[in-house]
Amino acid sequence: MFRSFASKDRAGKTKKVTKRSFRDDAKQKLLEKLGSPSLVAGNSPKLTSAIITLVVGKDQRLFAAHEDVLCHSPYFAQACRDRFFEANARRIALTDEQPEVFSAILEYLYKGDYYPRLLHDKRRNAWTLEEAAEAPHSPHLPAGRGNESAKVIFHSGVGDTILRDTAVYCAAERYGLDELKRLALRKQGLQSGVEVATILRSARYAYENTPDSDSRLRAHYLALIIRSRKTFKRSGTMQMEMEHGGKLFFDLFVAMANHLDDLADIGHANATPKTV
Repeated sequence: MFRSFASKDRAGKTKKVTKRSFRDDAKQKLLEKLGSPSLVAGNSPKLTSAIITLVVGKDQRLFAAHEDVLCHSPYFAQACRDRFFEANARRIALTDEQPEVFSAILEYLYKGDYYPRLLHDKRRNAWTLEEAAEAPHSPHLPAGRGNESAKVIFHSGVGDTILRDTAVYCAAERYGLDELKRLALRKQGLQSGVEVATILRSARYAYENTPDSDSRLRAHYLALIIRSRKTFKRSGTMQMEMEHGGKLFFDLFVAMANHLDDLADIGHANATPKTV
């Protein structure tokens, strides 16, 4: 249980815990765990600092952000000091970034989350994603698949769709935002109904855009494939990807071998007669 104490309360007396103070306390703890650096500890983002213009993607989409908010990322803090920063124009160019991904990055820096928001279902004590029914339709998705824009994005570097949360995770890796990586991974774990081809493209993208030391997103994909192996082993796309090869599939082999070893150890332990 959370307890709320007023700074003016005399020693030995506590202030009554109201529903509102309980919610505020719970919200604060959630922000500390998953939130934006700008919002932790009840601080509002500083909106009085200089405005930085960011030119994103091949189409040179323009974004604007306050310097103090943007510089919660070590990457952008450095960018404001090095040669990539056009001092006179206060402009940073991100030609290889995807506008849809960078929009999520900015939303996180200002609000501590990005659409669709992560919500806690108190009745079931479980995390869910807010309804994505009103998600804007992506011009790169076929008609009737607008709702999928909350799950996938068209990545120009890949030339096809990948999971949006994977792209956000990899961007957070580049920008040094570890809490955003945790948030993106938790959100991706709540997605369902994703095509095999999209999962495999996203897994390859994850391997290409995370260091070998990454133990979260890569492991997530390995566990997903093993858990859904009956679906993947029937997939022609999976066969083609495996024939193409790559570190992903060596790691998958190791993970499956470890899984079989674990099952064998459990079976051996159950078969061993117990002695008193």
